[in-house]
Amino acid sequence: MINKQKIVVVGGGAAGFFGAITAARTYPHAKVILLEGSRQTLSKVRISGGGRCNVTHACFEAKELVQNYPRGGKALIGAFSRFQAKDTVDWFTKHGVKLKTEKDGRMFPITDNSETIIDCLSKAAHFAGVEVRTGEAVNFVSPTGKDGGFEITLKSEEKLQCYSVLLATGSNPSGYKIARSLGHKIKQPVPSLFTFNIRDPEFQELSGVSVKSVRVRLTVPENPHLEQTGPILITHWGVSGPAVLKLSAWGARILHSNNYQGSLQINWLPDLKQEQVRQQILAVKDEWGKRAIALHRGVDLPHRLWQYMVSRVGISAEDRWAELSKKHLNKLVQEITQGRYSISGKGVFKEEFVTCGGVHLKEVDFKTMESKLVPGLHFAGEILDIDGVTGGFNFQSAWTTGYLAGLGMGN
Repeated sequence: MINKQKIVVVGGGAAGFFGAITAARTYPHAKVILLEGSRQTLSKVRISGGGRCNVTHACFEAKELVQNYPRGGKALIGAFSRFQAKDTVDWFTKHGVKLKTEKDGRMFPITDNSETIIDCLSKAAHFAGVEVRTGEAVNFVSPTGKDGGFEITLKSEEKLQCYSVLLATGSNPSGYKIARSLGHKIKQPVPSLFTFNIRDPEFQELSGVSVKSVRVRLTVPENPHLEQTGPILITHWGVSGPAVLKLSAWGARILHSNNYQGSLQINWLPDLKQEQVRQQILAVKDEWGKRAIALHRGVDLPHRLWQYMVSRVGISAEDRWAELSKKHLNKLVQEITQGRYSISGKGVFKEEFVTCGGVHLKEVDFKTMESKLVPGLHFAGEILDIDGVTGGFNFQSAWTTGYLAGLGMGN
């Protein structure tokens, strides 16, 4: 007979902890066990936001919030109506962790230390009575028949009997394997949130140069343009920054299918029309005719970037503004507003690996995060085919789906 007072959570990340805590509080007579295969829980929380933990984003309208999810936004609308970013802020505040909002909307603990979030979740789990077991990898999850429930086989060959299971294994292949063994379809996981490699030695020498707002457009074979606006950072391998990371998220699948090859068009001054850029340059030409073009910028861009553009269109370091030909003027305007760069692979975004893909969302009831195929089986976090752009959105989907799963696991 299956133990109807036992709930098992597989995965000790943000979604797993939130689900376990919620389940333990909602069903105080149930024994909640959280299993983590590695020796350390909450590893992604620890490295998020450069060690500060980007908990969520200051976006408190469900319809607006879902616009930040390249995959899963439609399914999350109802879920966010029950638990969204404001609820996350309230939850952590009630547990003694105050969050602050930065200019771009990202929210962090006021300590600027991810350990604050780890301590909070760990203590909440402890006081809720969750039994956290590390180094306990799961081999199999098997339904046990008509009475419902599951038998969980650990790698140590220990077997656990339980009534409800929450799979919150992130992008770990073992989680997909378990879900597939239980009849679920897995949409192929591929990387999301990554940087672009640009093999141009002169461009790479600009490493460290940043621009606050650019418009980036991605073109790959047989695909319409994808576009994002935001800050960009030039690196020693290519480009990074919020604009690039968002573009990589929306273009994750098409880039994967094209082996991360394509063309990147950058408008370095998106707030100006092309003719306005032309007039600014002509004004500088008229006023500073005797100055070297490379040394006297015609537009408001970092000096090193300006020099690169001047060289790229064939203007020498000695050429004076008065000597600027119409041909070179047109090339310079084109370079500033529609510069083209060849993408030749992807880099990584720090250590914060995010995937798109996972369990098909049509197979999950988003009111309880329960499988529509296997009663008592629930999902939360990145194991689902949900991913957000950078800025705290992936954690928010983890908190939301974990919370809803926790509420639904005693049903």
